[in-house]
Amino acid sequence: YHNHSFDDCARYLMPDRTDIDKLIIGSYCSIGSGAVFMMAGNQGHQNNWVSTFPFFYQENEYFADAKDGFERSGDTVIGNDVWIGTEAMIMSGVSVGDGAIIASRAVVTKDVAPYSIVGSNPAQHIRYRFAESEISQLLEMKWWEWSDEQIKGAMSLMCSSNIDGLYDYWKTLVRL
Repeated sequence: YHNHSFDDCARYLMPDRTDIDKLIIGSYCSIGSGAVFMMAGNQGHQNNWVSTFPFFYQENEYFADAKDGFERSGDTVIGNDVWIGTEAMIMSGVSVGDGAIIASRAVVTKDVAPYSIVGSNPAQHIRYRFAESEISQLLEMKWWEWSDEQIKGAMSLMCSSNIDGLYDYWKTLVRL
């Protein structure tokens, strides 16, 4: 949502708990409107219990003895320079590698490799953005960790497909 902070667009299921899964988003990510990060593990729903209802969340004396059914599924980690399309859904506990592209309305249920393009429901690998050697160069450079001045100096390369040129820039001016 344009001109709104992330927190203005986020909803938190259990803001008073500290033992829940975290959402970690890297630098230079593009997140389309309506994208969903499904957090909070199993959200307290136990599919092997008689009832899947999370009684323990209810402020009702009748449910005082209810067990806490919450199970962590792990932090959700979005790498750097990731593009997430409109209305994509990232499930809890998934890691999305640096430079990946998540197609609009994709449902990501498994980890996504760096510089992979995925789409569909459930999300499937479509192709890699670049050749394996270029991906290795990009992951080695970690341009998202450069200073603003270093990125500014490489802007013409950043807005091109010249990965070898960017790698030479990095070897000469950044990696000292």
